[in-house]
Amino acid sequence: MNPASPTPAARRVERFAPGLAALLDYRRSDLRYDVVAGVSVAAVALPVGVAYAQLAGLPPVHGLYASILPLVAYAVFGTSRQLIVGPDAATCALVAASVAPLAGGDPERYLAYSVMLALLAGVLSVAGMFLRLGGLADFLSKPILVGFLNGVSLSILLGQAGKILGFSVESGRIVPRVMEILRKLPETHGPTLAVGLATFAVLAVAPRLLPAFPRNLVAMAAAGGIVAALGLEAKGVAVLGRIPAGLPRLAFPSVPVEHLPPLLGAAAGLALVTFTSMMLTARSFASKNGYEIDTDREFAALGAANIAAAFSQSFAVSGADSRTAVSDAAGGRTQLAGLVAAATLGGVLLFLTRPLYFIPVAALGAVLVLASLSLVDLRTLRTLWRLDRVECFFSVLVTLGVVAVGAINAILFAVALAVLRFVRFVSRPVVEILGRVEGQPGFHSVERHPGATTIPGVLLFRFNGPVVFFNAPHFKRELLAAVEAQGPGLRRVVVDMAPIPLVDSTGLFVLREVVDALASRGVRFASAGRMKEWADRAKRWGYDIPSWGVLAFPTLESAVNDFVSSGEPGAVPED
Repeated sequence: MNPASPTPAARRVERFAPGLAALLDYRRSDLRYDVVAGVSVAAVALPVGVAYAQLAGLPPVHGLYASILPLVAYAVFGTSRQLIVGPDAATCALVAASVAPLAGGDPERYLAYSVMLALLAGVLSVAGMFLRLGGLADFLSKPILVGFLNGVSLSILLGQAGKILGFSVESGRIVPRVMEILRKLPETHGPTLAVGLATFAVLAVAPRLLPAFPRNLVAMAAAGGIVAALGLEAKGVAVLGRIPAGLPRLAFPSVPVEHLPPLLGAAAGLALVTFTSMMLTARSFASKNGYEIDTDREFAALGAANIAAAFSQSFAVSGADSRTAVSDAAGGRTQLAGLVAAATLGGVLLFLTRPLYFIPVAALGAVLVLASLSLVDLRTLRTLWRLDRVECFFSVLVTLGVVAVGAINAILFAVALAVLRFVRFVSRPVVEILGRVEGQPGFHSVERHPGATTIPGVLLFRFNGPVVFFNAPHFKRELLAAVEAQGPGLRRVVVDMAPIPLVDSTGLFVLREVVDALASRGVRFASAGRMKEWADRAKRWGYDIPSWGVLAFPTLESAVNDFVSSGEPGAVPED
């Protein structure tokens, strides 16, 4: 889509602004596709932005602010050609959960804290690029992310129930919220409920009757028209009311210093979740369209988008999968589609805010309920149940964490689970005893291949992980236990070094202990593959591994052949 050879101007800016570099090399043949895609994105972003502002606990106009300058910032700094950033259901839920306890019911303070949260999340994201933390995109595993989003979905669903039923819900946690909703059901406001149900009906039939128009836009326009025509505002149906016209005022956020630490912690969790979610979307569409993205630069691009959101008096944003899909389906080819969407939304703020007055809050609640249902992923849960029930358990546990302790604390809970899983896998890697399998070359696990036979006098030992400070004792215990199980006929231990990517200083000391323990039993230690790499490293530390009597071979096959031909006691020639 872009020229194969960047122009000199594009090459100069590519290092710090890859999106801008792509725009400098823009091909005019892409223009009509990007314009159509940008207008299509704006048509979806308008109702979604208004609805998500409500979810974040802010006036509707701030949802539109969050859909303008952040899009411009991402278009300049991002590496994805299709990704659209903006308000996101999970992100808005996190913003509300973080800010509400600090704001104490003060709307001005709530806005200030929301803006500062976006700024802090943005700064942390930019710092993440310099620290090369783009790999965090892989840190939250799919099961944990699915569990988190399922929990957020449930939280959003219950949070909108009061708006659709026509009464306020004060409880913060999910279980107390359910109890409060059930207790207040007799207070349901009939006209409000009717508007909400009518909105659900329009959302259901619009894709079939008007496939060319975004269903959220159709539903909100229809609901607003019904409210205006029937005078439902006078009958107690809550509406958006006046939305101030004009572009956002640029300003630096300010909050009391004593509230920065809790906001900083929330911003760290927000940055992690928004980046992980964004990368799932960006990678999917990059793969679909045949190009690669740079995860570290994407971290900075997300940071720039959130900083832009903060300076335009808005809240944190993330990658918007539904709007990205709209851009891609409409033929969007480059970052210009995002700029066109931003310009279109800016035009709405300047000239078309009056029609938004009559949009009922119940309609926004219906749109958000639909968005929350799109976060639910029961199919992946069923797949996990079949593949790995422990992973499925982790996913459900994270969902329950959101229900029990709230979204922000659930992030910390999810990260703790991820760390524990990582430590478990790395500290206790799979240990295998190898043997031959008839008809198959090489050596294979005797546990997984019942017909495998070991080599008389030789223990072929595979440790599938590094030998470092937190698992070196485990390496020693497992190897010596395997030696003990072999009996007195054992003469040589061969460790397959290929799956051992690292041996640190602790591992080196343990390796020496193993060599000495084997020597006291009359057993020789040998390695297969990579030993020279670790021997050279040990030599730089002042240790001479060959002097320990360690034998080194390039492969397991050569190690076995050497033993068979050595004439050592117990060496039995193979057939």
